[in-house]
Amino acid sequence: MCGIAGLIDRHSNIEILAKKGRAMMKMLYHRGPDGGDIWLDAAKGIVLSHRRLAIQDLSDYGKQPMLSASKRYCVVFNGEIYNFKEIASDLSKRGHQFSGQSDTEVLLSAIEEWGLVEAVKKFNGMFAFALWDLKNNSLHLCRDRLGEKPLYYGWLGEIFYFASELKAINAVVEKSQLEIDLTGLSDFFKYGYITAPNSIYKHLYKLVPGTILTIPAFTSEAKNQFSSYPDTAAISPITYWSVHGSANSGLSNLIQSKDEAIEQLDDVLHRSVRRQMISDVKIGTFLSGGIDSTVVSAIAQHESNERVRTYTIGFSEKEYDESAYAEKIAKHLGTDHLTMRVLPEDVLNVVPDLATIYDEPFADSSQIPSYLVSKLAREHVTVCLSGDGGDELFAGYNRYYWTQSLWKKMSILPYPVRRVVGAILSTPTPGMWDSLYQQFSGINSDACEKQKLIGLKLQKFAGFIQQKDIYKAYDFLMSYWQHPENIIVRQTESQRYGARLALPATDSFVDQAMYLDQMIYLPGDNLAKVDRASMAVSMETRLPLLCHEVVDLSWRIPCSMKNINGVSKWPLKQVLYKYVPKEMIDRPKMGFSVPVAQWLRSDLKAWAEDLISSVEDGNSELNKEAILRLWREHIAGRRDHSHRLWTVLMFLSWSQG
Repeated sequence: MCGIAGLIDRHSNIEILAKKGRAMMKMLYHRGPDGGDIWLDAAKGIVLSHRRLAIQDLSDYGKQPMLSASKRYCVVFNGEIYNFKEIASDLSKRGHQFSGQSDTEVLLSAIEEWGLVEAVKKFNGMFAFALWDLKNNSLHLCRDRLGEKPLYYGWLGEIFYFASELKAINAVVEKSQLEIDLTGLSDFFKYGYITAPNSIYKHLYKLVPGTILTIPAFTSEAKNQFSSYPDTAAISPITYWSVHGSANSGLSNLIQSKDEAIEQLDDVLHRSVRRQMISDVKIGTFLSGGIDSTVVSAIAQHESNERVRTYTIGFSEKEYDESAYAEKIAKHLGTDHLTMRVLPEDVLNVVPDLATIYDEPFADSSQIPSYLVSKLAREHVTVCLSGDGGDELFAGYNRYYWTQSLWKKMSILPYPVRRVVGAILSTPTPGMWDSLYQQFSGINSDACEKQKLIGLKLQKFAGFIQQKDIYKAYDFLMSYWQHPENIIVRQTESQRYGARLALPATDSFVDQAMYLDQMIYLPGDNLAKVDRASMAVSMETRLPLLCHEVVDLSWRIPCSMKNINGVSKWPLKQVLYKYVPKEMIDRPKMGFSVPVAQWLRSDLKAWAEDLISSVEDGNSELNKEAILRLWREHIAGRRDHSHRLWTVLMFLSWSQG
């Protein structure tokens, strides 16, 4: 795991190229504190920068930038190729020799042997890399299949830049060159993150997962033939793998037997975890107590000859705390477990740094526990396995079936009637609904703990039933601001890459929702959150459930088999039951959420008010009146606007950085 950056500028001399390369490298220190260097060719105007977090081959043979054996290619690589030893064995039989034991050296030899595209198709891993071809004078940028590793790029003026994080580009350009992209900003306020290929800045893009972009040395000509959308222009990213292709292939070759599905899933999960446990440094796992992290931790412990280190965090608010479940599971598995109790001062200390950590506006509030648990684990290990991806692959989100079931019932009502009912339900505050529920349900306060947030759920329901079709209803559930134009002063529309592709041929709404989430929500939100949180503390996070072999298999398992008699993630649970008793696992899903609503009225109130005061002072991007109205209603307890306020606060914090 590392940080990469670079640029092409044919009008700068060697001193300027070196200075910029080192400045970019310096901004990525947190991604690789174990070493750093640059490589440049002044005649071609190319400089490559690298920061190293040493995981495989801790010797100097793993240092980057790295030249291939033939000296044709130079690479800066971020990530891991988990099957590099298998590939190395194949290459050795073909006559290749290796100086060290790093996957980067294997990557270069594979590209020399099979060519870039065919080599990348053989890689099982998470990665983003930049490859300079000294023979053809061209730069190749490549990103892994699901988008676990980030890669930004684009032209500012006549100079082409790329980097793992935007801050590396910010370090070497004038602020006047960085203009907020209103499409990206609108995307952020609607969904809480910015979807590839857009970024927060004009002319800078995220490389779409599963693609390779080739840029010739003469970048000014390339810019005129460029599109950031894959496979759409003379110079645009080309697709080597896609969720669309995986889903279509899987759905046309479904597994018919439950036993076969469980057997194949068990086998591929063990293979994935086993590969991802290969490391020359200490390794652990995140264990929240949920299905996904537990299955990863259980298999990791099964594959290990030593006690696996596991980590979780807990909250004082019961409805958000799963730490007790995690501790029981850890004891059963026999792991070396550590729990961190999150105190108000922990939150206060990290929140002001979130804008810097996440690099562009990002409003998934679980970014806070993600960072804190990463910080906890980094005190003991350099690599941690995580269970991210299970919900998107195995239909684990309640919203999938909640949307499908509720829409089926409500769609029998004419659209005008639904709008009226929704408006009526929106009138009482969430607090009023909570109070009414407790008064008329006749249950005691302890039992009510399981029914917290009933008012907020009714508020969501009211908006949900006012949508015109099931896909707009699902989009409503996934949105912070239904209409970003209500908060952004300058008008624009949210535009999403995923909407441009046809859905796989299936009548299942759940399949279609999983498809969209894997293509958009997963890389844009969850994977960005995991990468920035862990790399901020110089730790590598690996995600065994997102091995592309697991993804491909998940699409072969019918949707009807992923939820049987109301049991979600059924195949994954059958594998898990081999290691953990049902009674430890079968409980309502909680998710990795945090009590933002309460925090904004207490511990984070002063911080939030200070940021909001900047809008009163005349922030040009946001609607002052809309923000102040939401803030007053939230503080007074009349409405729970915590999610929408969090987008505002994250943007304001970022814009002041």
